[in-house]
Amino acid sequence: MARIRWLTYLMFLMFAMTSESVGVIIPSVIREFNLGMTAGGAFHYATMSGIALGGVLLGSLADRLGRKATILIGLGLFGLSASLFAWVSSFGLFLVLLFVGGIAVGIFKTAALALIGDISTSTRAHTATMNVVEGFFGIGAIIGPAIVAYLLSHDASWKWLYLIAAIFCGLLMIVAWRAPYPQRRVAAPDGAPLADMLAMLRNRHALAFSTGIMLYVGVETAIYVWMPTLLAGYDGPGRQWAVYALSIFFILRVIGRFGGFWLLERYDWTGVLACCGMAILFCFIGAIVGGRPVAVITLPLSGLFMSVIYPTLNSKGISCFPKTQHGAISGIILFFTCVSAVAAPLMMGLIGEYLGDALYGFHLATGFAAILAAGLLLNRIFDPSQAELLRRGQADY
Repeated sequence: MARIRWLTYLMFLMFAMTSESVGVIIPSVIREFNLGMTAGGAFHYATMSGIALGGVLLGSLADRLGRKATILIGLGLFGLSASLFAWVSSFGLFLVLLFVGGIAVGIFKTAALALIGDISTSTRAHTATMNVVEGFFGIGAIIGPAIVAYLLSHDASWKWLYLIAAIFCGLLMIVAWRAPYPQRRVAAPDGAPLADMLAMLRNRHALAFSTGIMLYVGVETAIYVWMPTLLAGYDGPGRQWAVYALSIFFILRVIGRFGGFWLLERYDWTGVLACCGMAILFCFIGAIVGGRPVAVITLPLSGLFMSVIYPTLNSKGISCFPKTQHGAISGIILFFTCVSAVAAPLMMGLIGEYLGDALYGFHLATGFAAILAAGLLLNRIFDPSQAELLRRGQADY
């Protein structure tokens, strides 16, 4: 299964190269098309909207058509939309391509997440593998912005990033076509896709894990969307770290995710997440109380503790359902992820703009962190998903 694992890792890396570079691209787009910040931010919102709709409406394709066919469809659509960037010069058409590319990501990402369940030997192994996958996503989040920064520093167009992604996508399609996929032991559900989705939305485990992920994403987006604005022009103690704060955050997040593979194979996941949730809350409280001199240290440091939360919550939420529904539940969780990725930074930006300081937006993020930490502590105490995870582990693995 080595080829399947590497295919999954590299799909996440490729997707991150484009999605996590948007923040670096937006300033160039604003200058090129003479846009305001709200209009320029549509580059982020178009992608997230496409991923959300692709996940929630087409996530069950992986369960119905099979993992291989769904991955090839998603990669093909993504590669096509990325390659068309070379031929487009209209801002409106860019948004269309980003939206279509987001739908493609929603398709192949849900299939890749379902495939992780197929190649895992237990729910614990599923969670450990998910952390490695998200670690590769973190590597892509470092590579993509670095490519854009290099292109812009050499007076080249940022559109080359999408052409590089299209070539990478073509190579992944070859691997996806030739890779041996594990046999699926149970027939896929034969109900209507929309009915399956609505039934899952009534499931308490789906709602609980999706809510936790929404809170986490609200906290994380505060860092990579608004921390650069918060620290822009900062000239106080630790100012030498301000320029590299976001890079430090991403690097610590990657280190933590690969370290999470080791942690979660040795310690109970509820305890690990509860400790990390409290550590994140302390980092944000320190930034609020101490202001920018403390924020320049604690906010990047929070990446180390954030690292294991998203992949672990994602893994446990998926593992509460049969393997034949892993594509559909992955789509639902992906939908809530993207909704939060759009709504949370928008609310923080509005608060910061209204009150005249980006730090006020971090008050809202600290509130999200407090609710998340409280939820993870309660999860540690009561562990409401334990029985279902045990049942599914015995049935599916």
